[in-house]
Amino acid sequence: MNKPVDMQNIQTVPLWIDGKHKQAAGARSGEITNPATGRVTGRVPFCNAADIDAAVQAASRAFPAWRDSPPLRRARILMRFRELLDRNRDQLAALITAEHGKTLADAGGSVQRGIEVVEFAMGIPHLVKGEHSEEVGTGVDTHSLRQPLGVCAGITPFNFPIMVPLWMFPVALACGNTFVLKPSEKVPSAAMRMAELLKEAGLPDGVFNVVHGDKEAVDALLGHPGIKAISFVGSTPIAKYIYETASKNGKRVQALGGAKNHAVVLPDMTASVADLEFTVDGLMGAAYGSAGERCMSISAVVAVGASADPLVAKLREKASQLRIGPGDSKVDGKDMDMGPLVTRAHRDKVAGYVDKGLAEGAKLVLDGRGLKVTEHQDGNFLGASLFDHVKTDMTIYKEEIFGPVLCVLRVDTLDDAIRMINANPYANGTAVFTRSGGAARKFEREIEVGMVGINVPIPVPIAFFSFGGWRNSLFGDQHVHGMEGVRFYTRGKVVTTRWPDANAVPQGFNMPTLG
Repeated sequence: MNKPVDMQNIQTVPLWIDGKHKQAAGARSGEITNPATGRVTGRVPFCNAADIDAAVQAASRAFPAWRDSPPLRRARILMRFRELLDRNRDQLAALITAEHGKTLADAGGSVQRGIEVVEFAMGIPHLVKGEHSEEVGTGVDTHSLRQPLGVCAGITPFNFPIMVPLWMFPVALACGNTFVLKPSEKVPSAAMRMAELLKEAGLPDGVFNVVHGDKEAVDALLGHPGIKAISFVGSTPIAKYIYETASKNGKRVQALGGAKNHAVVLPDMTASVADLEFTVDGLMGAAYGSAGERCMSISAVVAVGASADPLVAKLREKASQLRIGPGDSKVDGKDMDMGPLVTRAHRDKVAGYVDKGLAEGAKLVLDGRGLKVTEHQDGNFLGASLFDHVKTDMTIYKEEIFGPVLCVLRVDTLDDAIRMINANPYANGTAVFTRSGGAARKFEREIEVGMVGINVPIPVPIAFFSFGGWRNSLFGDQHVHGMEGVRFYTRGKVVTTRWPDANAVPQGFNMPTLG
């Protein structure tokens, strides 16, 4: 339960519409809390259809002039925005930690990964170049164009308040679209700060807008006829709903859903102390970093053959030594490894998965449910939990936990591991740890997952590649950022030209042929 607070001193986050702060018309609102203390720190308005329409109308008015601005001019604004993000990196990280709870170092790293997408989008004059073929027929030339869609919208999750929006709107804006962002109502402040920085960078009013809210706001976005495309990152049930609803309303959609990411460990990576340390160090950050609240977290380790016993022992040793506390604090002069979960309700849900794993027969090697953080009894803290001998029919394997709970499954061969992963309904990311080039190549070729790491536990692609999974981890045809992002936020046009000439072949009534 959130701690009592003097509501007279609590501020409500505004909207950002047409280049300025604006109060919401809707009467409903929600609480913003600090996950480390449980205290209410602000309120966020829940937009109604009128609020959403105001944002879309502002974006629609701004679109023609922004569309017609040279790509180089758009790139220069993004260059200034990139510099402002870098200059305000510590402030942005602090906003993330205050509302999400992750450590400052982790928050700062996520800001950097978002900045890299801005850097990619700054190359837009090259990225939207078309093709030209001269004399495809007698006196006939053909060229192609990539043109913006119009008003686009992004609906983003609580776990990356800076990075995930930056996967979307820099590419959309660079391509000549205008944008309406609806961040998670749990973490609204970072999006508002980015809006202010965009204005400072010289972005024209109305090109970028921020609205807040819950399902009412989402449904208003999905149904608004002025919005041409929707980007979403979140859970699979909501991703599917977003995709089906927006598609039915004639919109282009990319909806990234949940995950159950596996890391396969082959016996050669536990045969020496150095390789075992390398493997477990990678798995620790991948499983427990950001308190497991990542769609690319490793939540299932598949131990092949003789790797299982030494792997589980080392995982338990290291997980029991994690420094857990407020994300902006230190212990013995060292940064925290893990902060709290985002809300009390989510903390209790994750703890419930540990209960379920025990009830279904998994071996609980490390139990994080009893963790107490001194002077932060009302924080949403949960220690690291580790299960061994997990089976594929158990709830803790079948469902996305989104918390600091790691499951170890044991198989005999690499083929068994590949079959297990390919049978899972999620297919976001996966990794294999091995010194064998042949085994790595086999895994890379046969695994049916969108992002693959070879001795890289969290294979999030760099910005000039694209991010996205397969199966129930993605609804739509295009991944985010990279060239797939450019294609998502533009549509192609092919132009065939022929100029009058006295010697030209006369036009006819039959299907034209060239040559």
